[in-house]
Amino acid sequence: MSDKALKGRGKEQPRLFVFSLGLLFRRRIRRILIAHGWTVSFGVPRKGVDLVGVWGRKKTARRGDWIAKKRNVDLITIEDGFLRSIKTGRQGEPGLSLVLDRQGIYFDTNAPNDLHDLMIASRKAPEEQLAEAARGIALLRQTGLSKYNATQSDVPDLPDEYVLIVDQTCGDGAITLGGATSDSFADMLAAARADHPNIAVVIKTHPETNAGKRAGHYSQSDLAEGDVLLDGPVSPWDLFETAKAIYCVTSQLGMEAIFAGKRPIVFGKPFYAGWGLTEDRHPDAQFKSLRTPEHLFWAAYLKYTLWYDPITDQPSTFEATARNLQAKKRHWDFARTPIAAAHMRLWKRGFMRRYFQSDSSVEFSNIDEAAASIASAGGGKVIVWANASNPKLQDAAEQRDVVVWKVEDGFLRSAGLGAQLVQPCSLALDDLGIYYDPSQPSRLEQLIQTSDTLSKHDLARAKAVRETYVSLNLSKYNLQNTVHDFSPKKGQKVTLVPGQVEDDASILTGASKVKTNKDLVWAARQKFPDDFIIYKPHPDVEAGLRTGIIARDELHGVVDAVADNADIADLIARADRVVTITSLTGFEALMRGKQVVCYGAPFYAGWGLTEDVGTAPERRTAKPSLDALVHATLIDYPMYWDPVTQDPCSVEAVLHRFAVGELGSGGGKGTKMLSKLQGVFASYAHLWR
Repeated sequence: MSDKALKGRGKEQPRLFVFSLGLLFRRRIRRILIAHGWTVSFGVPRKGVDLVGVWGRKKTARRGDWIAKKRNVDLITIEDGFLRSIKTGRQGEPGLSLVLDRQGIYFDTNAPNDLHDLMIASRKAPEEQLAEAARGIALLRQTGLSKYNATQSDVPDLPDEYVLIVDQTCGDGAITLGGATSDSFADMLAAARADHPNIAVVIKTHPETNAGKRAGHYSQSDLAEGDVLLDGPVSPWDLFETAKAIYCVTSQLGMEAIFAGKRPIVFGKPFYAGWGLTEDRHPDAQFKSLRTPEHLFWAAYLKYTLWYDPITDQPSTFEATARNLQAKKRHWDFARTPIAAAHMRLWKRGFMRRYFQSDSSVEFSNIDEAAASIASAGGGKVIVWANASNPKLQDAAEQRDVVVWKVEDGFLRSAGLGAQLVQPCSLALDDLGIYYDPSQPSRLEQLIQTSDTLSKHDLARAKAVRETYVSLNLSKYNLQNTVHDFSPKKGQKVTLVPGQVEDDASILTGASKVKTNKDLVWAARQKFPDDFIIYKPHPDVEAGLRTGIIARDELHGVVDAVADNADIADLIARADRVVTITSLTGFEALMRGKQVVCYGAPFYAGWGLTEDVGTAPERRTAKPSLDALVHATLIDYPMYWDPVTQDPCSVEAVLHRFAVGELGSGGGKGTKMLSKLQGVFASYAHLWR
């Protein structure tokens, strides 16, 4: 067996003939196979040349097996990968990975299979690849990702001490082909009770059982006093953390328990048993040779699995797949309960429905009490655009024990202005405050304050995001504007002063003594009298949609140039420093290694990365690195949305869309027409903002 054959790559790949409707018409499976170099066909395979593909060991696989033998061609078995999706395939969600096996399939451990061979070969895996495997295990532990990921962040009340029993669905081929039967589950429960007679049992049901798609082996009748049948959306990683012992038959959760640093007790013969990583209770269990969790991850995740990126429609890696799945999981967890959107402008409603599409729905109300009641009735939450939040809404929510989340645009927003009704590709959601208001803590501030817990891998990811952001000359709005020609004197420092919307909430809450654009340019001139000062009006102000205009005669003699309709990324690149009140341009300048002087208290001030003339909150005591700040601001805080696939995604996916020019202005004809009317009715901005 070779990696080239297994992966389906090469200049001239044989065609892969399939004979089941699922493989023919499930688009995602076909896309993954095509992305990895396979031509999926239906017809008669050429003898000794083509291949036949079958799905797992279902009845339909017998047809393909018979044709492969009849035509004397090799058989390839296809199955879902070990990191698949949020919901199960039976719930209709496509996966992000597949495994292809030329010899058998990994869960049929009584016959040869490629994963077993890879486990043997893992002994000679290069050290750098085992280091990659170690990082992958750490990422699994950090994100809590599993094969299926419709799991909530809140862990239910559990016994103080318990052993974990992992159930599987009845009739699962992995049970019988893994040397077990339905009796194995009864034996496992009995053994767990005998091993731990005074400890409660927690039985974790399978996600397909939770969804009502397939029955499991246990029910309430199997419980003793104090035991728990856990059929809710709970991450297995949270259970691994506190379980005294973990029992399984052939479930993938046994492998994940190994990655969690546990030694599961196994009653079947799954592919991960027998390598010294499990306590094997199967009567025919055989010890093969000692392996580490890194060897197991290397074989199963790095070599055996085909990863796929729906953003690029190309092969992917485990890490990139995990990032996208983590984003989807975070989104699912937030939107799994009803959402009441309060005081949401009409033009935003269609987008918000799409953005938060999930098992629940988004209902809109302009009445505070009604919004709180809608959320309370379904155990949900209220969302409100931050500038529309008010004490009456907060009081109504508190009375009903409902959390209010404030919403704002993310920091990598769009290719166009929000004031022109261009839809965002990211949103910031905050249940503590909101990032621009320093008068109270925010979720972003908390993330920055605790950034010392970030791993080296987290910081490396943030650095890569920052470098990509800078190399693409990105900003919040990414407008295609003019590049100006300025002529500072030789050796003269260039100071950029970005204008702001003077009635913007970040000014109203975050400004100190300097509160207007006029005062800011004067402050900049006084602080840097010899600099070449460029004033950049805010794009919303330039468009006539918001307040903050400075008359040109008032700028004469104070600034050296006014950069009308200029590319802000180009201006930052040419400046030595940025002087601002609370503008996001200051953060964008920090990412580009520029000096930043703050006359207000933006979210990035007060951490030791800026020169603070204004007053930053004393509670900001951490001293994060630049990449730690970037991780909090661009990775952890916002939720990203891919406008092409209409799905949640990672920041890297959005960066890719910008890189290849696939982020348009967004919005339909009606939205674009409304945006043009705004210029006429700018003085009535409260109607559309």
